[in-house]
Formats: sequence, structure tokens, C-alpha cells
Amino acid sequence: MTEVNSELPIVAVVGRPNVGKSTLINRLIGRREAIIEDQPGVTRDRVKYEAQWNGRNFIVMDTGGWEPDPDPVSINAQVSASAEFAIREADLILFIIDISVGALDEEVALVNVIRKSGKPVILIGNKADSPEIELAIHELWQLGLGEPIPVSALHGRGSGDLLDLVVAALPERRAIEEFDQIRRVVLLGRPNVGKSSLLNSLAGETRAIVDSVAGTTRDPIDEELEFGGETWRFIDTAGIRKHAHQASGTEYYAMLRTETALERGEVAILVIDASEPIAEQDLRIMSKVVDSGRALVIAMNKWDLVDEDRREALEREKERELNQVEWAERINISAKTGWHKDRLAPALRRALEGWQMRIPTSKLNSFLGALISATPPPVRGGKQPKILFATQPSTCPPRFVIFASGFLEPSYRRFIERRLREEFGFAGTPVEVSVRIRT
Repeated sequence: MTEVNSELPIVAVVGRPNVGKSTLINRLIGRREAIIEDQPGVTRDRVKYEAQWNGRNFIVMDTGGWEPDPDPVSINAQVSASAEFAIREADLILFIIDISVGALDEEVALVNVIRKSGKPVILIGNKADSPEIELAIHELWQLGLGEPIPVSALHGRGSGDLLDLVVAALPERRAIEEFDQIRRVVLLGRPNVGKSSLLNSLAGETRAIVDSVAGTTRDPIDEELEFGGETWRFIDTAGIRKHAHQASGTEYYAMLRTETALERGEVAILVIDASEPIAEQDLRIMSKVVDSGRALVIAMNKWDLVDEDRREALEREKERELNQVEWAERINISAKTGWHKDRLAPALRRALEGWQMRIPTSKLNSFLGALISATPPPVRGGKQPKILFATQPSTCPPRFVIFASGFLEPSYRRFIERRLREEFGFAGTPVEVSVRIRT
């Protein structure tokens, strides 16, 4: 997945559920990014993708299916509200109607919402999969939104002509080339631990749809937030379930996109439900972060639900289950109330500082010489390996290579890593120590 440029013009794709919005978006951006499945309501949040056509860059925003009068307490109400927010945010609206069904009462109601926004709109009759079906496009003139454009998102019919119209209707906007200043934070965790609630709490407004039903978020959501005195790009992700092979359809693709989002990030916030026992899924996600070499901060969420007995049990669980990532800072927070959310920004900065830290070779070998003199490596096969020198070839995460005359036991490598952390810090980041043997 590519990062989106917030200064590019935004094209919002709206319509009622299951008219083919995500399929059309994959066609427009030229790659399969948006999750599609033959059932309504797959897309829920506003998800942005960067596209290019005829030398023009722009953002395509996928939205959930809009409904005129959803149940106020249901997730559909949040999806519809999110779609209306996309209409207000967009520079151009692509209004999609299933041409094989025609304009329903829901579409007529959505026309009024679009007109009130005052934004330019292109009316699209999707699923025009054959010349016979395409004849029904004339019925859409009655909506009063101008000439309807027949398109088959599934087969690609008319997509090039549509992109020409989109580019011609887009306003000019200054593009920004540099994004390196904005740090990328990935929110990870199993379903229903409060990742989207935390994103909304940090933003101070609803950026991601939240519901008590597990698995609400499906597409990774990029949001730039002013938080802790600087701008961060937060990536909210779908919850990672127990095993990928147990997921199917929407859940399977959501998990693949979550793993891709982790590769894009620099630091991960692992959100754990403190009110429940630490689960196997939490440990598997933690291992994914370590294996990917990303910095890590652990957020113990839902602290407002933790009583005294649970606190004592949680301390024992953390000592037993989280001992492999003792270097990761742990913050007790409540996304619902906002308690201690201000502690996240300093923790993220410390983790990124350790993630990018480089130790000069002379200083590293001076430290290593003193360490070997005090605690030499254990004898192996009747011979004691001799450590020649060490170097740090890379950062993000810090990687150290030790050149030795023989094999170093894993326990001794862990000992070196522990002493490196005690001497230089490396808070919040995994550290890799490898050995190269020279005779």
C-alpha cells in the first residue's frame, strides 16, 4: 500500500451498499487494494488510495454504503455518517448507481445530500457489463445530476473515459514531495481491543468507525494527527485473529492488509485489553512486530475496567508473558475516557530514538573489550572463541555484527544484547546481534 499525500485533490466514491464502489476503486487505481466481496457492507471506514492518470496525481476515497435512515445505535449509522463526511471533504464526487437495478429511493435521498454539499459530481451507472444493459443508462437522467457515464468496474468498460473526466474536473492543488518528517505509527492488536477508539481519542473526533462487534475495521486507515506537539501518521488496522488460515473472504484480506501496513510503519502500538487475560493472539502479534524489526510501544487499554484483583493478576501475566520484550515501554491508558493518552507521544519518541540509534565503532569496541575482559565467552568444544571486533552495519532496527574465531552460544549473545541495552539504552526497539566466524 502506498502512502497518500494529503495535499492532493480528493475524489470520493459514494453510493448505497453493494453497487461496486470498491471494485471501481481498484479499477481506477490500477491495483487490488480495496477489499471486495459479493455481499453488502464490506467497506465501512473512509479509506484513501493514491492514483495517477495522464500525469495527474489524486486521491481516491472509498466509503461505506450510505443509507438514508439507519438505526441510530447501529454500525450502519456510523458508516453513513462517515460517507457524508467524505462528501464534505472531497473535491469531486463519483456517485455510483447499479444500472442493472436502477435508481432506488435511497439514491434519490443521497442526491439531496450531494446537492447540499455544492461539490461537483460525476454520475456513474455501474455494472454496464453488456451493450443491452447499458441502454438503461438513460433512466438516470431523471436524477438531475447531468449526463450519466456507463461503466463496468468488473470488466473495465468505460474506465479510461471516466478517468479522463475525473482528471478534467479536478482542481489544481500543490503537491508535497517529502513525507519523511511525518513518523508512521501502526495500531495493532486482536479484534475489539480498542484500536479505533484510541485513534479517535487521539484525534479528538471520529476518524474510525467504532462498534462493540469485533472486526469492525477491515481496511487500514491512514490519518495524519496533530498529537503531542507534532504531526504523526497513524495507521489503524484490522484485528489479527488467531491464525490466518482460519480466516476467509473479507477477514483474510483484512489480515493481509494489516501485515502490509506493519511493513509501512516505523513504530507499532500494540493495543492489549487490560481487562482480560493476555491472550495467545497478543503474543503472536508481538512476535510479528519484533520479527518485522519495528519499534514497539505496548498500550494496556481499557484501564477504566481494571479493578484491584485484575491489576494483581495482570502484573503476574506481564512478568510471565511479556518478558521477551522487556525493552518495550508499557503505558496504561483508557481510550474511552482519554486517561493517560498524553503519555503515548513521549513513549513513541523514545522508541523511535532507540530504533534509529547508531553507536560509533570505536565506542562499541571499547565497550565490548571491557565486557569480554570481565565475562569472557564460554568454552565450546575445548576451545574458547576469541572475539575480534564488532560493528553496527545498520539502524532501524539496530543491527550488530560480532566477528569471532568461533561460535558464540545464544545465551552469550543474549548477554551481550542485554549489556548493550544497559549501556546505551535502545528503549522500545528490537536489537539484532549476529556472529561471523573468522579463522
